[in-house]
Amino acid sequence: MLILKTVFLLIFGVHVLQAGQNLPLPRFVSLRSGEVNLRVGPGSEYPVEWIFKYEKMPVEVVREFGVWRKIRNFEGVEGWVHQSMLSGARMVMIMEDGVILRKRPEIEASGLARLASAVVGKLTECKGDWCRLQVEGYKGWLPRAKIWGVYESEFKN
Repeated sequence: MLILKTVFLLIFGVHVLQAGQNLPLPRFVSLRSGEVNLRVGPGSEYPVEWIFKYEKMPVEVVREFGVWRKIRNFEGVEGWVHQSMLSGARMVMIMEDGVILRKRPEIEASGLARLASAVVGKLTECKGDWCRLQVEGYKGWLPRAKIWGVYESEFKN
């Protein structure tokens, strides 16, 4: 069986390994499913250490090994998942309770909604220190410092 695995990797694995090389590390992605097993190593033979049960939660890809991705959540929990459990959709998590989603990227702009911590929204753009999100039917702006799932250097104008 080991020989068969090795031959398979030699024939097909090179393409799989090269497919992920064009994407930067680290990078943010999101969970594709409401139940994702985090393993202690890059393969289904490794035991599951954690189960993430939060579909669309943003996670950071910190390493790659073939079709396996080592991810980290907002609390620093790390583990390996199959790439099929991840989505390229850019989501962010609200990191402070009661933060106000604003109509424009200004602290004086009118508020659209008061958001709880750990709410997840879709990232649409960032301008300077503000990011535009779509959260529970609302579209508005939050200070970049109030969310997790976007790097400080991303989308800077």
